[in-house]
Amino acid sequence: MTTTSTSTGTATSGTAGTATRLLQRQILPLDRDSDVLALYVDPEDAKLDADKYEIGGNRSAKALNNAALRQSTSTGRALHPDQIESRTALRVESGDRLSFGTYFNAFPASYWRRWTVVTEVTLTVTLRGSGATVIVYKSMARGNAQRVDAAETTTSGSESFSFDLTLKPFVDGGWYWYDVIAGDEDVVVESAEWTAEVPADRAQHGTVDIAITTMNRPDFCAQLLTQIGEDEALRPYLDTVMVMEQGTDKVTGSADFARAQEALGDVLRVIEQGNLGGSGGYARGQLESVRKGTATYALMMDDDVVCEPEGIVRAVTFGDLARRPTIVGGHMFNIYSRSRMHSFGEIVQPWRFWWQSAPDTQTDWDFAGRNLRSSRWLHKRIDVDYNGWFMCLVPRVVLEEVGLSLPLFIKWDDSEFGLRAKQAGFPTVTFPGAAVWHVPWTDKNDALDWQAYFHHRNRLVAALLHSVYPKGGRMIRESLNHQVAHLVSMQYSTAELRLLAMEDVLAGPHGLHEMLPTRLAEVNALRKQFTDAQLQVDPDAFPSVRRSKPPRKGRDSAEVPGRLSTLVSAGLQPLRQLKKPRPLAQEHPEAEIRAMDAKWYRLGTLDSAVVSMNDGTSAAFYRRDPDKFRDLVKRTVEIHERYRREWPRLAQDYREALGEITSPEAWEKTFGPWLDRTEPTGSRATPSASAQQGSDD
Repeated sequence: MTTTSTSTGTATSGTAGTATRLLQRQILPLDRDSDVLALYVDPEDAKLDADKYEIGGNRSAKALNNAALRQSTSTGRALHPDQIESRTALRVESGDRLSFGTYFNAFPASYWRRWTVVTEVTLTVTLRGSGATVIVYKSMARGNAQRVDAAETTTSGSESFSFDLTLKPFVDGGWYWYDVIAGDEDVVVESAEWTAEVPADRAQHGTVDIAITTMNRPDFCAQLLTQIGEDEALRPYLDTVMVMEQGTDKVTGSADFARAQEALGDVLRVIEQGNLGGSGGYARGQLESVRKGTATYALMMDDDVVCEPEGIVRAVTFGDLARRPTIVGGHMFNIYSRSRMHSFGEIVQPWRFWWQSAPDTQTDWDFAGRNLRSSRWLHKRIDVDYNGWFMCLVPRVVLEEVGLSLPLFIKWDDSEFGLRAKQAGFPTVTFPGAAVWHVPWTDKNDALDWQAYFHHRNRLVAALLHSVYPKGGRMIRESLNHQVAHLVSMQYSTAELRLLAMEDVLAGPHGLHEMLPTRLAEVNALRKQFTDAQLQVDPDAFPSVRRSKPPRKGRDSAEVPGRLSTLVSAGLQPLRQLKKPRPLAQEHPEAEIRAMDAKWYRLGTLDSAVVSMNDGTSAAFYRRDPDKFRDLVKRTVEIHERYRREWPRLAQDYREALGEITSPEAWEKTFGPWLDRTEPTGSRATPSASAQQGSDD
């Protein structure tokens, strides 16, 4: 440990052939929001959870372990927002101990060890106040913490302490962090910086084109632009901030846009085009980034997020120092419960070919309840297949090598791109300390509404392109199972859309670009023919609940059935659908079902029901129709049998066409109606009237 002055630049001269680069700095919430403070500072004692390897591997032990993992360690102790003195400075009150072993301020050593050229780091902490102690810790993959070094202040002025730290023992996981203990008087942690000696050719930071796809969220988007533009630390990293405007309620019409425009100036570019979905919007940003060739990276970002601007700086820095061109993604926190993380990393499960959280991780994790130092599982390095495009940094050289987004409108564009890049040798890292706050997926209704078409079609396309198993592993069987579940649930519109999706996939890859501007309107027109897709906001729009026959033995609950009961129901429910429905059920719903309870084993026992949507804004009247059921079952069986026969040929067709349909040339043709009318500060192109709904994931 040495006493030194704090570095302030991005890179400074080092030894011969090297330079000193700032990797990460201590930060605090921009708006002093107490709801997110746990992500920056931890006032609690560390209480490491039980080790799952000691508990055992049986199912009951795993359940107990999961419950133990989620037990809160919080005592309710809270820091006062006034303790935050600046973006980088925090006051620790006399006698208190605070830890910076948190999501945004701990140093993710294992990620730097695995993916970058950095082998050693220097932590420099600057304190103001006498009698204060700073203690440096490290953890390993199992979460056990070890004290590394410590220092004490001797004056009431500012003192800086530097600690040289190796990354050698962090192969499987682990973090560095520091705690600060105040003595008889308050102490201010003025700053803390993690720096490293890097090769001279890595001294200068890269720049980024930020690509934001928006549709009818003008205020949210304008506020995000303002947040990006007004962050002084981020500004030198920005090449261009592009907004792909695909709606009718435009960001330029927001009352907040003038401030955003002033903050970003010439860096901002608004590009208007038709509604080509999230993939069409992001592909436009990727195309523009590749065409101008001035930025090192293109960053895909949703329009309805609140970002931590420092996370963009960290993602760029990590990408600059990666051993090979690497996609760097951020984490998603719940915008409604801001200390809760959606997922720590995403993979595509190869046999099912379905996205999921990486093994040995927890979803919906509340850092306010159990923070990093108390959560053993958070210390293992997590490797991923892809990162969602709510925040995802892609090197321009990767876009040039593997192509742009697939023309999928929404869903599976980000995961397919990650798999494609991985196959070409470009990894994806979901990087701790880079994050946004976003509406969680669980609050969206994308499995039943118009998005069901895109979900199913695009999953099949991605599986045809990347599945390593014959006939997609479990894909065809699972598709059939899901289809039957929708049918016994009286969700005929969803079943019809899924069949349309399968027919479109069978038509081959070259129609994807052609249908991109029009398919949404056609999907919406089709689904509106079904009563289960005719949503009503007013609860009194539906007839009252009446039932001619009470449930057997009063069993009409939303309880999850046991395994045996589930298997029996799976066999009997399709047969029940062939029976004539009770006459009264056609006029009056037999029950009102909450969205959370609308499972196939519940709905399959009813002849009709009013079912609410996941977003809580509306409901629909489901009615059982045996004739429609028979027709859909017949077509379902036929098309799945066709997939079993034709999968190898289809896979070959899609794989051979991949390079062509993701090329800049193919996308330029699709963007043709709007390319020539684009101006540097925004086009005057009018979005197509065919679809004014749903542009993002």
